[in-house]
Amino acid sequence: MENRRSAWTWALAGLAGLAGIAVLHQWVPDPSPARAFCLSRRFLGLPCPGCGLTRAFAHLAKGEWSSAMNDHPLAPVLAVEAVAVWIAWGVLILRRSDFRQYWEGWEGWIGRAAVVHIAALCVIWIGRLATGTLPW
Repeated sequence: MENRRSAWTWALAGLAGLAGIAVLHQWVPDPSPARAFCLSRRFLGLPCPGCGLTRAFAHLAKGEWSSAMNDHPLAPVLAVEAVAVWIAWGVLILRRSDFRQYWEGWEGWIGRAAVVHIAALCVIWIGRLATGTLPW
């Protein structure tokens, strides 16, 4: 029963991802700070470490790789990782493995990956801030 529920959750996550890609494919990013999703960019005028990711994912959904890289260089990496994690999740379900060990706590693989991603976002943000290449 647990494996069946996990399979449904996995399938719904895949459908949600496809729906997100469809929405991002249709959406035309507005570069104006007044219409930004990022509250830091909108109200403080300073882009945060994740600024540009939503626009970059929209460009990726359209196949516009260079525009995506200009908006945020980490977006293609995160997109590939999201697909890889979804596939690995499906493989673990097929093998009937107990995959909770990967998700629970900072000791697991997911926790360590989260720390690495946050560090990468900050390093890229500082580099782009220093070179003036942040999306304003």
